Amino acid sequence: MSQDPDLLFRTLADPTRRGIFEQLCRRGEQTVAALTAHAGVSQPAVSKHLAALKQAGLVRDRPEGRQTHYSAQPKALAPLADWTQQMASFWDGRFDALEDLLKRMDQ
Repeated sequence: MSQDPDLLFRTLADPTRRGIFEQLCRRGEQTVAALTAHAGVSQPAVSKHLAALKQAGLVRDRPEGRQTHYSAQPKALAPLADWTQQMASFWDGRFDALEDLLKRMDQ
């Protein structure tokens, strides 16, 4: 599983990959064929997107006979959640400081 926020951001920047990941989160484990039916792109394209998602640790594959089943790994989003929380705290502090400055200027 990747802990690199840059890799996660790059991987999820593609709308098709985000859609595949969201579908796996909502509907659970699915085959490549099932994912292709909803992705709006070809099966080879879905397979490439799944490879990128797997490299980023966002999906796990499980071979079964001739088919491969994929499942989402939402815990892999933790570095992004941490980064978002840090940025929210940073901006909250900045906005509080701006609000204090504006109050002082009004006096």
